[in-house]
Amino acid sequence: MDEQDSGSSRAEMSARLNWLRAAVLGANDGVVSTAGIVTGVAGAAGSRTALVAAGVAGLLAGAMSMAAGEYVSVSTQRDTERAALAEERRELAEDPAGELDELTDFFRGSGLEDGLAREVAVALTERDALAAHAHTELGIDPKALTDPWQAAVASAAAFTLGALVPLLAVLLPPESWRPAVTVLAVLAALAVSGWTSARLGGAGPGRAVLRNVAGGMLAMAVTYSGGVLLDRFTG
Repeated sequence: MDEQDSGSSRAEMSARLNWLRAAVLGANDGVVSTAGIVTGVAGAAGSRTALVAAGVAGLLAGAMSMAAGEYVSVSTQRDTERAALAEERRELAEDPAGELDELTDFFRGSGLEDGLAREVAVALTERDALAAHAHTELGIDPKALTDPWQAAVASAAAFTLGALVPLLAVLLPPESWRPAVTVLAVLAALAVSGWTSARLGGAGPGRAVLRNVAGGMLAMAVTYSGGVLLDRFTG
C-alpha cells in the first residue's frame, strides 16, 4: 500500500469513527432530552395523553433540530474543504515545481531519505497531484467530501432511536410501573451509549458510563422536580 492509499485509508477510518461517535452522541441526546420531557410532564401529574403529546413533540422537535444543526455544520465544513481544494488547484497550476518541492519536503520530514522522498513525491504527483497534496497537507480525500444530507439524516435517525427508549418506557407499562421502568430503561440506554462512546474513543468505559448515567439521573431529577413544583403552584 503506497503513502496515498495509506492516507486515504486513515482518512476513511477517521471519518467512520467520527460518524459513529456522532451517532452515539445523537442517540444519547435523544435519550436524555426526551426522558427529561416525559418525566417533567409526569411530575406535573400529566395524563397519558399529555405524556404522549409531550414525548412525541420532543422527539420530533429534537430530531429536526439535530438534523438542521448537523446539516448547517457539515455544509460549512464541506464549503471549507472545497475552498481549500480550490486553493490547492490554483497553487498546482501556478507553481507545479514549487508544489513538488513542498511534497518532497513533506516526505523528507516524515523520515524518508532525500532521493526516496523525491521519488515518492514525483510518483504521487504523476498519479494525482491534487489528491496527493490534499491528503498530505489538508487531510482531505477529494473524492469523499463530507455529505451534509447524510449527516442530517443520520443525526435525526440516531436522536429518534434514542428518544424512543424513554417514550416507549413511559407509555407501554401499566401506570404504576411507569416511573421505575422509565428510569431503568433510560439508565440502561445511557450506560450502553457511554460504554460505546468510550470504546470508540479508545478510553476506559467506567468513567464514561458513570458520567452518562449521572447526567441522565440529574436531568430527570431536575425536570421531574420542576414538573412537581409547577403542578403545586398552578394546580
